[in-house]
This record gives sequence, C-alpha cells and structure tokens, in this order.
Amino acid sequence: MGNDKSYWYLDVINLLLLILIFFFSGAVISSQIILNDEIVYVPDITGKTIDQARSELQKRDLGLVVSGFKFSNEVPKGQIISQDPAPGSKIKVNRTISVTVSSGSESVRVPNFLGKSLEEAISLMRQVGLNRGVLSQIHTPSYPAGRIIAQFPLPDTEVERNGQVNFLVSQGEDEPTYLMPDLIGKKVDRVVVFMKNAGFKVEDIRYVYYPGLEKGIIIKQSPPGGYPIQKRNPIHLEVSR
Repeated sequence: MGNDKSYWYLDVINLLLLILIFFFSGAVISSQIILNDEIVYVPDITGKTIDQARSELQKRDLGLVVSGFKFSNEVPKGQIISQDPAPGSKIKVNRTISVTVSSGSESVRVPNFLGKSLEEAISLMRQVGLNRGVLSQIHTPSYPAGRIIAQFPLPDTEVERNGQVNFLVSQGEDEPTYLMPDLIGKKVDRVVVFMKNAGFKVEDIRYVYYPGLEKGIIIKQSPPGGYPIQKRNPIHLEVSR
C-alpha cells in the first residue's frame, strides 16, 4: 500500500509540473502576441540624420529604411526630407518607417580654380557636382604650363548642379619653333655633337645592320626632315652598324 501511495504522489507532482509548464508557455506566447499588437505613435524624424532617426525609432521598437534621395534647397545634405507613415500616425511595434533623404542643394558654388592644375580642378569639380566645359590654352611666362589662369563662371558664382566651368590654361612661356633638318646619310657623331650644342635633345640612338653602308651613318630619323620642332622635343635616330 505504501508503494502505491508513493506512486500516486509522484503522478500528482508530474501532473502539476505539466500544468505549470503549459501555464508559463501560454503566458509567454500571450505576452509576445500582446507585444506585437502594441500600438505606438510615429515620431517626427524629418530634419534628422539617418543615425539620429534610427536611434529615435529604436526607442519605440520601430525600424527605418531609406526609400530614396532627393535634391533640396531647404534641407541640408544627409537629413531626412519626408517620412512614411507621417508623424503622429499610430502603428504596431516592429514596423518600419520609410524615409527620403536630402542630396543637398541643386545649385552649387563655383570654387576658385585659379593657379591649380587641370587635374586638381577636375577632381574638385567631381566633388562639388560640376563638369569641365571649354578648354582654351595660351602661352604666358606668368604661369607654369598646365596651370589655370582664368575661369568662367567666376569663383563663388551660384550655378546649377552638373553645370560646366570653362578654363583658360597656361602653356608656359612661348618657345621658338624650328624645322627639323634632314639628317639621313650623315655621320651620327657629328650630328649628335651639333644638335646637342644647339640645345636639342637626342635621346635615342638605335644601331641596326644595313648592308652596303659603312658604320655610323644615319638611316632613319624622328621627327622627319622639315617637321616643326622645339628644343624640348626628343629626337630619335636609327644608325648603321
């Protein structure tokens, strides 16, 4: 009899444990359902940055998604222009607020490009949203070659985004131009001495076998005879060996 009573107590205890388990499981499920059905008011996040808005929404168990970007002359770049649902709307928790973010003003202020290289100017234009327009060049001893000496529109002018800026670029001091002499058939040693003494650059001499021709005779030249050349231009020769 004592053993039967012990078994009866064990059955009662097990039954109570099962009832408690079902009770607490039901309570957890019910609380989750209640939480998911909880209603909150949507805060006004316009004018805030993405990080600021996300922090504000997390306090109310709401998420955020960027639906797009838009130019705005009123709202600074990176701040929220509009939201959906609108501020004050009532929605369930764990929902997502869709926002449109400002890309900044459609007009931009033209930087000062004077004295910069063309490469620097193009890089800066990309950053502010401008394009290169007409490029003109002029010889001048006042600016090194490749430097910008004038621009239009002028610095600090307000223009539309993706507008063009025209440049006048220095080619450096004007150099005299000469006609390249015909060097074919001449002795390379004498030619090289003469050209270098005159200030020209003989940078490359290539020796090749040419049947029936004595050693050291020029058989090819670049630039060719009669071609306009300046002293800074390199001269290349092909010579018999």
